[in-house]
Amino acid sequence: MASPRLELAVQYAVHAGGVPSRAQLRRWARAALERSARVTVRIVGRSEARALNRDFRGRNYPTNVLTFVMRERPRLEGDLALCAPVIAREARSRHRSAAAHYAHLVVHGVLHLQGYDHQTEREARTMERRESRVVTRLGFLDPYGGNE
Repeated sequence: MASPRLELAVQYAVHAGGVPSRAQLRRWARAALERSARVTVRIVGRSEARALNRDFRGRNYPTNVLTFVMRERPRLEGDLALCAPVIAREARSRHRSAAAHYAHLVVHGVLHLQGYDHQTEREARTMERRESRVVTRLGFLDPYGGNE
């Protein structure tokens, strides 16, 4: 069976240290991909993350990652918005490298694009197991069970 194809666009809306390269983002997204997709990853600042979270989720604060499914068929298409300042703060507080935290959040977002969710305990367990497998295969520690 052929590997899923990934068409990736990357947008850097902020200049921040520790932001992953396009190649890193591609590697992490591909690792979580179960079917071919067109994905845009946008690295944003606090104000854009807050506006997106407020406008689309009704929550008036910046969050680490937001996932937007644009189309599910015939080919999956969607966007991920990654908030650089929130991710940097969370990585520091969790004693993880920025790369490890970005990798986890890219995997998390790509799984959301493919229909994974964590609204119920069962869904959360399924999604977290999948995230853990992908992230550890990428060479990082389990985001749910270890220190970085």
